[in-house]
Amino acid sequence: MAGTVIESDLTVDGNISSPEGAISVKGKVTGDITAKAVDVAGGGQVNGAVNADTVSIQGSQSGSVSCGELSLGATSKVNSQVTAKTMTSEKGAKLVGEVKITGG
Repeated sequence: MAGTVIESDLTVDGNISSPEGAISVKGKVTGDITAKAVDVAGGGQVNGAVNADTVSIQGSQSGSVSCGELSLGATSKVNSQVTAKTMTSEKGAKLVGEVKITGG
């Protein structure tokens, strides 16, 4: 799977779409992200909707998350409306918002 990295010194204002690829956010994205897989690294920030098959968050995200599999790391800070088939979280993860786990 092709991958795109938003490095820690990069800020993106606008939507990102990579339906068959992976997006790794180490910097800041203000806009919506659509991809096969999205990883928000520790220190990474996303202010917008995230839509992917798999989403992993160690940094911060606000907006909405729609995915099949959601994984929240211990350093994650999520303030979103979440819809996922499955969700796992490590001790210390912070999640505020409406959460719908549909099973799968």
